[in-house]
Amino acid sequence: MTEFVRSMRLWFAPERVRDEGETPDYRFSLANERTFLAWLRTALALIAGGFAVDQFLPDLRWAVRAGMALALLAAGVLCALRAVNHWVRCERAMRRGEDLPVSRLPALLSLVIGLVALGMVVVVLFGWEGAR
Repeated sequence: MTEFVRSMRLWFAPERVRDEGETPDYRFSLANERTFLAWLRTALALIAGGFAVDQFLPDLRWAVRAGMALALLAAGVLCALRAVNHWVRCERAMRRGEDLPVSRLPALLSLVIGLVALGMVVVVLFGWEGAR
């Protein structure tokens, strides 16, 4: 069974994480949970931003508006899914006494948000009336 599938099973049965290794200091587990919740807040903000772009910029050309909105919505979905996976991976690593796992998600998320922001800069500079 692949590591990803094993981690996914733990998403829905987190009590099974306790079967591995030793119980870490509870403060580390609580910090891991706070990080998870921060990623979920980020995901919600991205999803809200995607809806805001779609609903509050009706004068933009449809393809531009949809592209920016979908990029933000996709980033929100990815962020939410990655949050739970990262929580499980970190919890397992702490229990095993291993190094915490690294993630490329922050770089990917920054790239998506940067591209949407760049698109918004273009819209602001050239105005959205001419974007129709």
